[in-house]
Amino acid sequence: MQTKNKRMTLSMIIVFLAIIIDQIIKFAVKLSMFKHESIRIFDWFYIYFTENKGMAFGMELFDKLFLTTFRMVAVAFIIYYLVKIAKNIKFPTGYIVCIAFVLAGAIGNLIDSMIYGEIFTDSDGRIAELVTWGSGYGEFLHGQVVDMFYFPLFSFDWPEWLPIIGGEHFIFFSPIFNFADACVSCGMIAILLFYGKYLNMNFKN
Repeated sequence: MQTKNKRMTLSMIIVFLAIIIDQIIKFAVKLSMFKHESIRIFDWFYIYFTENKGMAFGMELFDKLFLTTFRMVAVAFIIYYLVKIAKNIKFPTGYIVCIAFVLAGAIGNLIDSMIYGEIFTDSDGRIAELVTWGSGYGEFLHGQVVDMFYFPLFSFDWPEWLPIIGGEHFIFFSPIFNFADACVSCGMIAILLFYGKYLNMNFKN
């Protein structure tokens, strides 16, 4: 029982700290930069402020309300799953930590989607302001997710003779993401690399 409680406590600490870090970064960017403003850190690393409807790495494939609702359902399921596996000694602590990071990332972006439209003014051509509830740029559940990390590690132009992409400029790595996205991605990559066999394991005690 003591081991189970420690694992649950560890999970809660990871989730809490990751969410706090994610929101501190987003608030700092939102309240100090206007949309599409860029700050060069290195040639391969920029703080580039942008916003999106809520999918990882800025992808926009579905309706905003659908995305937010889906994320809420996903967060509820991950919480349930994490609580169950933390109490089950069959699952290693490393796997539980990975799930905790995935949960933290999902909650971090869900917070943006749920309330940012209510508490921030827009960032189009200006620095946003923190306002009273309901005075922001959007409605509840329709907030934009704040992204800022941009890593153009290298770039080149495709040869002109190549079909379709000839002459196009290629940048690796071009997606812009946030700390929450990184938590989800790193957690999932670690699971696939080291804990894949536990994904289909029965988590009932």
